[in-house]
Formats: sequence, C-alpha cells, structure tokens
Amino acid sequence: MRAAAFQFDVRRGDVAANLAAVERGLRVAAERGIELVVLPEMWPTSFVADGDPREWQRETDAALARVQELSRELGQVVAGSASGASAGCALPRNRLTVFERGERVLAYDKLHLFSPTAEAESFSAGDELPPTVATRLGRIAGVVCYDLRFGLALRAPFLEEAEILVVPAQWPASRAAHWRALVCGRAAELQAFVVAANRTGIDLVGRRRLELVFAGNSLIAGPDGVPLAEGQGQDGLVVGEIELARVRALRRAVPVRDDERRDL
Repeated sequence: MRAAAFQFDVRRGDVAANLAAVERGLRVAAERGIELVVLPEMWPTSFVADGDPREWQRETDAALARVQELSRELGQVVAGSASGASAGCALPRNRLTVFERGERVLAYDKLHLFSPTAEAESFSAGDELPPTVATRLGRIAGVVCYDLRFGLALRAPFLEEAEILVVPAQWPASRAAHWRALVCGRAAELQAFVVAANRTGIDLVGRRRLELVFAGNSLIAGPDGVPLAEGQGQDGLVVGEIELARVRALRRAVPVRDDERRDL
C-alpha cells in the first residue's frame, strides 16, 4: 500500500484555511491511490495562545468531523492530532485521532508535554499508554511529537506488535537531526514502519510565543530503520510504499521479542 505524510504550513488559529489545505491534500492523496495519510500535530489550529478555548474546541470538533467524512468518502485511514476535550480536565488534551473509512478507531492523548513552549499551560497530559488497533491496513499505533523521545511509552506498541506507527508533529528545524534519528531509531526498535508528519513554516508557539522554524522534513522509515521518503521543505505529500511482509520477515529473522530478557 501507499502511505503519506501531508506537511503544510499550519496557520495559527485559522481553522478554515487549515481544513481547506487538508481537504485538498486528502483528495490529491486519493487520486494517487494513497490509503494512509498522516497530518501534522495540532493541524486545525496550531498552538493558539489567545481566545476562548471553548470556541477553539467547537471549531476543532467541526474540522475533525469534516475529516471523518472525507475518510469515509475517500476510503482512507487518516491520522493527526488536534485539541480534544476530556471530562474532568480543566484543559483540553493534545489528542491523536485515527479515522478508518469514517470510523474513529483510535484516540490517544499526548503523554509528554513540551516544557520549553509551556505546553502544560494549555493542555492536560494524557494518562494512558499508546494503544494499538487492528485496521484493514495492519496494526496501527501512534504517538505525538515529543513522545518520540520517551522510549518507555513506546514499549506498549512494541509488545502489542504494532506494524505501523503514526507520528503527527511540530518539530523545529533546530533539532532536525534529533527528529531523523528518533524516527528511524523507533522504526528499527519497533521493527515497524513509521509515518511521521512534520509541518512547514514559522510560528510563535504556545503561551511563551517561542518562535520556531519548521523544516517540512516529514519522514517514512522502514522496519529496518532506513528512510523510504523524506520531505524537503515544500508543502505537500511525502509518499512511501509500505509492505507489511517486510515487517513479518524481519521479525522472524531477528526475533527481538523472543530474545528479550524480561526476567531482569
């Protein structure tokens, strides 16, 4: 199958413009026979510091509902993170959602909030490890951006034998080397494909209004940790071929799960 990370310049607070960009990207992906599309972190709004959070949530929910409709119409699996309300939490969650042909099959709240941009002042952290779900495309799990740095959280997809890890992100260009190393390293560690979508553009992020430049270096890595496709800074689809037989063959040849010393 064909998978893609859709990278674009997420306009802070402009839900209509961001949704229009995503709709165009999903339709182009469908025309090209792409079955799995991963969107950037906080794609409807980016990290908005001002305004009524309830108003942003209403607009975000409407944008997510439209993407859910498009997933059904286009027959795609679509993943990305956005603000999500949670009962008992004063602040929303940074929530990864996966739609499969119009059905929400996975929801995961970002566990690790990025302190340099004061993300914890705008969001509540998740409290559950990333789940793995069976889809028609394979076993899919996901984490959000900064989560990539925390290997213990990724033990859950490893033990649940995820075959594809999706990663929406807003990862700055100043740490591009870390991004590439972590995406490829997690692919090798999980013996799984990783489809990681990173935005383009420049933005003032979070309540601290930290100016960040984003490289548009979305990445698709194979289960051996080798990059299959990589963004070069332009808006658009970064496309790679995913063949799950490679995952299964590698796991037979190098049986990491069987060899692990869990008694220690």
